Amino acid sequence: MNIARPDKADHLKLLEVWEASVRATHDFLAEEDLLALKPLILEQYLDAVELTCARDTHGEIVGFSGALDGNLEMLFVAPQARGTGIGSRLVRHAIDHQGIARVDVNEQNEQALAFYRHIGFQITGRSPLDGQGKPYPLLHMALPNM
Repeated sequence: MNIARPDKADHLKLLEVWEASVRATHDFLAEEDLLALKPLILEQYLDAVELTCARDTHGEIVGFSGALDGNLEMLFVAPQARGTGIGSRLVRHAIDHQGIARVDVNEQNEQALAFYRHIGFQITGRSPLDGQGKPYPLLHMALPNM
């Protein structure tokens, strides 16, 4: 597996990975909310963060992360690649090379919460709404001593 920065030409593939990952892990998210997020991901959010992607041995993107100002803003792994260590490698890369120390997690996404706890993040707070003002509570997490 190769960890590198994706090109702008990779954004449509990143969107595919995002949607497949969200559909596999965010069963609490309403379909209309997911569909409303798609153009925002492609047209705004991918350009707003420092992206890193994981490519398999065939060069296919199987996961990606986005960091900004010490926050892990996004981490998505293709469903067929979940459980293979890609998410952990992307987070470790973001910690070591992008200085991330914080992440927000949807409270309903218990798998993600367990994943970040396993890495060492601790809950530091909670917001009742997500970044779009929707009723999807966020847990704020941080690495200790950061």
